[in-house]
Amino acid sequence: MTRRTPPRPVDVEQLFPEVAPLRRQAVRLHPRAGTPSREESSVGGPLLWPERDAWPLCPEHLGSPMVPIVQLRAVDAFGVVEFPPGRDLLQVLWCPRAHDGRWVVPEVRWRAAAAVGKVREAPPVLAGTPVGHVPTPCVVHPELITEYPSWDLPYPLWDALLPRFARVEAETGWDYQYHLSTAPGIKLGGYPGWCQDPQWPDCSGCRKPMDHLLTVASVEADGHSESPWTPLEDVGVRYEGAGLMLGDMGGVHLFECRTCPDRPVKDRFDS
Repeated sequence: MTRRTPPRPVDVEQLFPEVAPLRRQAVRLHPRAGTPSREESSVGGPLLWPERDAWPLCPEHLGSPMVPIVQLRAVDAFGVVEFPPGRDLLQVLWCPRAHDGRWVVPEVRWRAAAAVGKVREAPPVLAGTPVGHVPTPCVVHPELITEYPSWDLPYPLWDALLPRFARVEAETGWDYQYHLSTAPGIKLGGYPGWCQDPQWPDCSGCRKPMDHLLTVASVEADGHSESPWTPLEDVGVRYEGAGLMLGDMGGVHLFECRTCPDRPVKDRFDS
């Protein structure tokens, strides 16, 4: 089923034209519990993983296999993120166990689906894995949306707009930060779904700021009828999502450098 986020309840760019140049596109994945195939985009589903490639293990827990988090076909990315030449499949895994100073250790792979050949099955999840760190297998319903910065709004601009934010909220009940700017849930591109102050990393190689690749959030935060981010098809409907719980309903944000040829990745967690 298609998922459609309703338009913002007010015209963001008319009320706050200063944020218009900062608009970005994102892809909400809208994961819903199901039985995705390994050829499909999914959250927590089976990966199209070549038998010739070893399954990735956590570098901090020797022998601990990583678990599938997101698989996304290029066609479902709507051009929001440019895939490397000759690649049409993005695969994200992580080690779900506790780490020193980190919540997860991620692994990102870009593949050509047609070149996979014989497929390797994922190893079983180890006993004792923390609850909420391994997603329930979900089909996804990718949707292209427009976002505006929330926590990433530059401080001088935030200070300048604050009186208007307050006036609009008093008149309409819609809060810029939570209702009008950045979409919740698991998404590709756009702005990270920060819970606290932004922590954008720089690339260790070229020292340039990295680009946001993916947010993996604990909850979709759109399963309540009062949320303006609730897809039209889900209003008043209870559904089962990915079942994640990262810290205190936090999220993991993945960043990549699109300047360096190997596209290195870093992660940030906030809660």
